[in-house]
Amino acid sequence: MPSAKSLDNPSPPPPATNLAAVDVLVVGGGVCGTALLFELARYTDLSRIALVERYGQLAQVNSKATSNSQTIHCGDIETNYTLEKALKVQRTAAMIGRYGDLLDPAVRDRCVFRTPKMVLAVGEAEGALLRQRFAQFSPHFPAMELLEAEAIAAWEPQVALVDGQLRPDPIVAIGIRHSPTAVDYEALAESFVAEARRSMAASGRQLDLRLGTSVERIEPEGDGFKVVLGPGPNSSVAASEVRARHVVVAAGAHSLLLAQQLGYGLEYSCLPVAGSFYFTPDLLNGKVYTVQNDKLPFAAIHGDPDVRAPGQTRFGPTALLLPLLERYRPASFWEFLRVLRLDRAVLTVLWQLFKVADIRNYILRNLLFELPWLRRRLFLADARKIVPSLQLEDLRFAKGYGGIRPQLIDRRARKLLLGEIRIEAMPGLSFNVTPSPGGTCCLGNALRDLEAITARLGCRFDRQRLEAELVGNPNPAGAVEAAPQAA
Repeated sequence: MPSAKSLDNPSPPPPATNLAAVDVLVVGGGVCGTALLFELARYTDLSRIALVERYGQLAQVNSKATSNSQTIHCGDIETNYTLEKALKVQRTAAMIGRYGDLLDPAVRDRCVFRTPKMVLAVGEAEGALLRQRFAQFSPHFPAMELLEAEAIAAWEPQVALVDGQLRPDPIVAIGIRHSPTAVDYEALAESFVAEARRSMAASGRQLDLRLGTSVERIEPEGDGFKVVLGPGPNSSVAASEVRARHVVVAAGAHSLLLAQQLGYGLEYSCLPVAGSFYFTPDLLNGKVYTVQNDKLPFAAIHGDPDVRAPGQTRFGPTALLLPLLERYRPASFWEFLRVLRLDRAVLTVLWQLFKVADIRNYILRNLLFELPWLRRRLFLADARKIVPSLQLEDLRFAKGYGGIRPQLIDRRARKLLLGEIRIEAMPGLSFNVTPSPGGTCCLGNALRDLEAITARLGCRFDRQRLEAELVGNPNPAGAVEAAPQAA
């Protein structure tokens, strides 16, 4: 990938230059922004689209391979999902696997991985919950299998066996034998851009990709927007302006930061939750999740082969409230303060969290997971729920791994939000904040934005092709929508 030149002492940027106007400007080069770019390029006749990304490479924040759980969340083994949410996520999650089928096999195999997966219940109480869940969910997820201890041992010997014998505590699991399960979201984002370029070039249209470029200001202008661009971190690109008929900001927590700079989304605050991971030798064949504590608004621990670290199994994540918008960029502390918007409403939500013993104890314990000598010893007990024979010498902290989940607080309702939000600032300008499972839903969320764009701009949208390729529905109603775009 091209990258912006990094300078220890960057000189002032050159004077601003004006770019040609574009139909749609996408802000953010993570997996969500690039998914929208791909759908715009492949399924519409828009002649000029652009994407700006503040770093010199795509997907360098939460979509980076080392910054997330590398999981397609399908709703089948996520025990914190209701059936309603699971079915909703299932549809959009399946779009990633179908997208992979469009790619050259060599590219697909770097992006999407098929492995077994399961959610493991340990003990009688968890086992009863999981059996009940299987009865409720399996009619909607026919690939589900209920696994007793012997079957678990056949799938994942290290999970069920200790010294060749079944572990003493009762275990049961829900398993999915073979499906698209793991994703390198960084590689996926790169593939979205490559496919978008191919689609645009084949039809003689224009795609402008601006790396190392940040958005400084967005101003309404006529029936569109003037967007003032500047250099991103450690970038020397020239300042510039672009006119866009429609703007979608898909920049994680920075979407909220930019929206609030413009006076939108002031009813939200951001509570960043960082996740850390641990490596062990190769112990698991696929993903093994554990049953979620329904009192905790944080992900349960899981283990799986790391897609970028062959021969190693990764366990985690932990959950740490961290006052940063980017895990390994200390300067993002000041950005965090701007989106925290600390007031009585935010303090009320924090108090509601901390007064619940399970949550309070979990947060305090996860603070200890960050202490260099102590963290391995504490985490070992949690990891042994999955691999009971795991030894301390097998476990090492995954330095540099883990990202930030931008959890949002609704200050008006005084509650923590566990899903994504879309801030509709005005017609043609929206801001998306997508914590987990944002990566899983990238193509589904892009479709939502695509529909809004085509309705507003009056361009051609080949819904039939999109439905056939990404949704698995070859004969949708209203196949080709809207009139061709005026020149």
